This record gives sequence, structure tokens and C-alpha cells, in this order.
Amino acid sequence: MLSVKTNLIIALAIGALASSVLLAIEPLTDFAYLSLEWPGISAAYLFWGAVGGSTFAGVALSWIVNTLVYALAAFAILIAVSALKLLMQPKT
Repeated sequence: MLSVKTNLIIALAIGALASSVLLAIEPLTDFAYLSLEWPGISAAYLFWGAVGGSTFAGVALSWIVNTLVYALAAFAILIAVSALKLLMQPKT
């Protein structure tokens, strides 16, 4: 069984990969998957309005927020799978 720390690292990697893929395919798909990036875009828009920061900082903030959102979902799934594995082990 994987530890919580290992599950968290795996979930963060999955979240970073999902966020990176969504960010990379934006121009190729004519922004068809933009709705999947709303948490990060909303955070970047609030940051840009409050601070007036650069576009690069907004994109970086959007990527980070999307990574955390997708990592949270992946972490929940990994914890559920780990719990089911633990329940399925034979009792000795």
C-alpha cells in the first residue's frame, strides 16, 4: 500500500501533467477546452485585476491553481483506490 506522501506526490504529478497539457493545447484546439481551466483562469484574472501583474505571472498562477485543483481530484481517487486495496486484502 502506498503512503499518503507517495499518493500526494503522484497526485501533484498528475495535476501538473493535466494542467500542462490543457495549457499547451489551447491554441491548437481554438480554446475548445477553456472551460476545464476556469479555476486557474479565475485566479489569474483576480490576480491581474488586484495587482496588475504581468501576463506571464497570470499564466503561471493559472497553471499552479489548475495543478492544485486537478491534484486534489487525483489525490481523492488515489486514496479511494488505496482504501479499496486495503479492504480487499485477505485477513490473516
